[in-house]
Amino acid sequence: MADLIPEDLRDFVLRHIDSIAQLEALLLLRRNPTEAWTADVAAKRLYTTEAEATNVLDQLCADGLLICTDGSYRFDPQSDEQRQMIDLLAESYRRHLIPVTNLIHGKPRRLREFSDAFKIRKERP
Repeated sequence: MADLIPEDLRDFVLRHIDSIAQLEALLLLRRNPTEAWTADVAAKRLYTTEAEATNVLDQLCADGLLICTDGSYRFDPQSDEQRQMIDLLAESYRRHLIPVTNLIHGKPRRLREFSDAFKIRKERP
């Protein structure tokens, strides 16, 4: 099953995706790249709470996968490499749902917290 997910995509998922809600939020905004989303509208589409949607969208912004301005979120990765990885993730998730979800669920929860301790974050306007 692990062979179904390329190594570079595995690394991307382990670095940036902490939950299925986060993955679904990223893919939702990817499907509508010109639309600005608020957390409450995204929450309704993702069948989650506004607080959870805000949390996952903010984390995607912190990772440079979305742009966040004035309470709205839009798909706009910082690099072409990130965009290509997200495209590959969308295709892999569509074709290999179980291996992708297993990878996310198998991710050590403390890994993000540990790696975040060493990140330099940009100040938001």
